[in-house]
Amino acid sequence: MKHKIALILLLLTLAQSTSVSAHAVVTNYSLKISPIHVNQPDKVTLTFNSQIELGLSQVFLVRKGDKHEMLHVSNSKKRGEIIIDIPALDAGDYALSFKVFAADGHLTEDVIHFSVAPPVGTATSSNSR
Repeated sequence: MKHKIALILLLLTLAQSTSVSAHAVVTNYSLKISPIHVNQPDKVTLTFNSQIELGLSQVFLVRKGDKHEMLHVSNSKKRGEIIIDIPALDAGDYALSFKVFAADGHLTEDVIHFSVAPPVGTATSSNSR
């Protein structure tokens, strides 16, 4: 009888633990396949493993010198996907720093680094003689 009760308690514990949600984790982002073009505003999508509460979330563009600029973010039509408006950027290295709240209330903070490069074939310096 004691073994049956212990088994039932174990099963109930396991059943409860599978329904607990975890932190929002980025599962994909558009920068992997679509780079930001020099001097053109753009959009970046981040896909998470859970729904995001935008009203409690923030995304910053981080520029050289650790300068942070808050960016406008909106929901996508896809569940767990957000769209970030990127301003026109010069060539260089940048990062997206974000703090997002999952619908279950968990906070996730992360950084995605990216580079903006001039188009191929564009001279980066003028060495005329």
